[in-house]
Amino acid sequence: MPQQQIQTPLSFSLITVALSILAIFIFLNDKAFERYYNLGSSSHRAMDNVIFSLVKSIVPPLTSKKHKGQDGRIGIVGGCQDYTGAPYFAAISALKVGADLSHVFCTKDAATVIKSYSPELIVHPVLDSLNAVEEIEKWLPRIHSLVVGPGLGREESLLKTAKEVIERSKARDIPIVIDADGLWLVTQQPSIIQGYQKGILTPNFMEFTRLFEALHHEPMNSSDRARSVMQLSGAMGNLTLVLKGEQDLISDGSRVYSCSVEGSGRRCGGQGDLLSGSLGVLAHWAHSASAAGMIKSMNPSVVAAFGACSLTRQCNSQAFQRRGRSTTTSDMIHEIGPAFRKLFET
Repeated sequence: MPQQQIQTPLSFSLITVALSILAIFIFLNDKAFERYYNLGSSSHRAMDNVIFSLVKSIVPPLTSKKHKGQDGRIGIVGGCQDYTGAPYFAAISALKVGADLSHVFCTKDAATVIKSYSPELIVHPVLDSLNAVEEIEKWLPRIHSLVVGPGLGREESLLKTAKEVIERSKARDIPIVIDADGLWLVTQQPSIIQGYQKGILTPNFMEFTRLFEALHHEPMNSSDRARSVMQLSGAMGNLTLVLKGEQDLISDGSRVYSCSVEGSGRRCGGQGDLLSGSLGVLAHWAHSASAAGMIKSMNPSVVAAFGACSLTRQCNSQAFQRRGRSTTTSDMIHEIGPAFRKLFET
């Protein structure tokens, strides 16, 4: 009996200590667990499935009752003498995803070259004209979404025009995807797109780092990219941000999603243009679906971004399986149709 009186309090004390240690461990690791969950680890694939279902739900059905232009008229602002491939890749990708029309607003010396790549594109040689903003603005009522930056260059007059076109597109509540040299413009003047909820930025790591440091005035902690993506999205007024990389990280400031559809080790120039062009289409579809009450549980820009990232990575994987080391973005564009069907129509 005396022996039992000694052991019982001791056992109780050990249990109490163990529970306390466990509570401390859970508390200290809560944030790490939260990031692990938000990044879509293997044990939380259900979230990926939810987003995939939402992407599938925004894809408009193909029917003979529609008229040309109803499924998307996409505008690409970019293309100069030195960079003609980027706007072409973005514009043709938009068509391959399912937009009905693709408009390219480029400089005069780029227009003939871009037209020679494809007869499907509508090319406007106005970007460097004296009345460029007015020339582009008259098309905005016919444009469902805008992609700014592919092949834009950094000439001051072109950046000034791009800035004014962004402002006038915002006034019309048009989804705006900003990539490449458009991100250079945003880094210099973040207020151009800051707080615009239909704005989507698609930086690679270097572009992201420049923008982060411009907003926060301090070096970025590259060891926790998920946290940095959330911080930058918040600083930009909770617009949707896509950090391209080994896993594409997507955030609207409320949480981070990871798109980990398997791609390949091949990184050829132009993949980002495929992403931005397809995202222009999906952004139009997602915001149209949201306006119709079809998306209520998630930011439509995030849904569009997840879809575009998944599609680009799937195209990369399929092209690499066929071409291996020789894979180029043109090979990836040929895979858009099969990849889209595999991801969103099965």
